[in-house]
Amino acid sequence: MNSIDYEKIGLKAGLEIHQQLDTHKLFCECPSLLRKDEPKFEVKRKLNPVVGETGEIDIAAAYEKSKNETFVYQVYDTNCLVELDEEPPHEVNKEAVKIALHISLLLNCKIFPVSQIMRKTVVNGSNTSGFQRTVLIAHDGYVETSQGKVGIDYIFLEEDSARPASRGEEDDPELEESKVYKLDRLGIPLVEIATGPHMHTPEQIKEAALKIGEILRAAKVRRGIGTIRQDVNISIKGSERVEIKGFQDPKMMIETVDKEILRQEKCVKEKTCKKEVRKSLVDGTSDFLRPMPGSARMYPETDVPLLKISRDMINEAKNTLPKLTSENKSYLKEFGLNDELITLILQNNRLNDFKSLIEYGIENANLVAKSLTLFQKEISVREKKSLNEVAEKLTADILEKVLEEVDKGNISENDVKTILIKVVRGESLHDAMKKEVVDLKGEIERLMKEKPGLSEGAYMGLVMAKFKGKVSGKEVMDELKKVLKE
Repeated sequence: MNSIDYEKIGLKAGLEIHQQLDTHKLFCECPSLLRKDEPKFEVKRKLNPVVGETGEIDIAAAYEKSKNETFVYQVYDTNCLVELDEEPPHEVNKEAVKIALHISLLLNCKIFPVSQIMRKTVVNGSNTSGFQRTVLIAHDGYVETSQGKVGIDYIFLEEDSARPASRGEEDDPELEESKVYKLDRLGIPLVEIATGPHMHTPEQIKEAALKIGEILRAAKVRRGIGTIRQDVNISIKGSERVEIKGFQDPKMMIETVDKEILRQEKCVKEKTCKKEVRKSLVDGTSDFLRPMPGSARMYPETDVPLLKISRDMINEAKNTLPKLTSENKSYLKEFGLNDELITLILQNNRLNDFKSLIEYGIENANLVAKSLTLFQKEISVREKKSLNEVAEKLTADILEKVLEEVDKGNISENDVKTILIKVVRGESLHDAMKKEVVDLKGEIERLMKEKPGLSEGAYMGLVMAKFKGKVSGKEVMDELKKVLKE
């Protein structure tokens, strides 16, 4: 496949990237919370397409309607009547708009001062209303790649869809034939980034996707499987544009593009080319999903006012613009942190917590980083609790007070993890920081008398087991060496 002459075949490709934002839902105040428990109740619906602005029914919507499906929606106590389409949408989420502005500015886009919120017809079951609300935020941006600039044509802010009830949260309803959907994800704010057909090699497509991903991660977005979905549009000379959904895995991007080129070359030869949407498969090939939607699927949303973005809103977004990962790494390196700690802080989204503790005046940056990452991971494993459970117990206020006592010399660095373990187990901070009097030397001498001839490691293990977190490994080893020298 590496022998493909991309210039000769006239490869044109564009990306569409959908990223969830880390805030409450877009047109109501419901939390963006995915549920694993049983729903409160279920409702059934049939969905019907309506004519768009062109006066026609969209071809993709007509195709879905021809299946004549009945859909079941699972409703939770964290849903409201907006998600059930029984109440008009509320005012657009201002925090989501601000995050969308951050992303637009990082992608060098121009902001629209006024936009009409639109309805996009979607009758595949993934939305109770039969449409998705979307609004155009920005246009004409770019990202830099080694093969030149890639234009960002448009950035939209829109609602996420419901998710298939029988599958994982990562599944894209557009790739599924589900008849039962959970309403927990419906309405979570998304940004959609559309590049247009500005890329001409698979390598450039992959590089642009990774660059856009880095920019998104700098903003306040949700992390984890299913929070970002990516599609690619591909065409060659003599062929029609094809959209491949589920274009996620960076390791498969180049192979997927090359295999689609070969498929389109065969279609050109056989004169069977048509515009369509296809589903990406794990081996790099793709399957037909539905016809390509057109402009007939869009019509104005009349239940909410125009979105107006003032100059003050843009200036405020510029003043609070987040930094990219590369810039954050440089910032963290200034404190002498090693690569492991830097990676853990950024991966676990603890940069703001790190900055807050440093700005408060905690001097030991290395200990701050460990307390936010390594210690919490170790406590999670030891206490058999999730990282989220551990983080909920070890609030910024708790960490600040513990680390402040280290700076004052009231407790040692070696005491920090032991204190944090006690807090996670439910002790008050006051009780957890009480230094229990331990006769470490006497215990070591007693063990050596009762069990002479053991190795340092064996004695250490026995002492650690005896005191169960009341002393640190370093304290035991230091005292053990002193006793052995006597």
